[in-house]
Amino acid sequence: MFKSPLIAALLTVTLPAGAVLADGHAPQAAIKTITLEGAKIYTDSNGMSLYTFDKDSKGVSNCNDGCAVKWPPLAAPANAEGAGQFSVVTRKDGSKQWALKGMALYTWFKDKKSGDITGDGVKGVWHIAKP
Repeated sequence: MFKSPLIAALLTVTLPAGAVLADGHAPQAAIKTITLEGAKIYTDSNGMSLYTFDKDSKGVSNCNDGCAVKWPPLAAPANAEGAGQFSVVTRKDGSKQWALKGMALYTWFKDKKSGDITGDGVKGVWHIAKP
């Protein structure tokens, strides 16, 4: 989908529809929307692209151990509260993770700067999270 490298000037940062500035337990503190080459994608609060994993199921993260080293879960605080299309998944180790429409969200260890999307399509099971 995205063929050219990210140029910082092309990014437009916006909050998800209906979002308000919130404290750390709301998804708006952890998840942002950017426009990259004309398409909107979700990122973490640092601008790192977020991904979903086809081997997860709604409300269940199946990326643990070594997988979670390469695909760090988007951590949610213990008191996190879902809102709209964002929810919280409890991981195998008991920690909390943000989810989009029930699907856990992750970053990718090879993305080095805001807007990188090198994880999109990895092994045909990792995909950019989009509104």
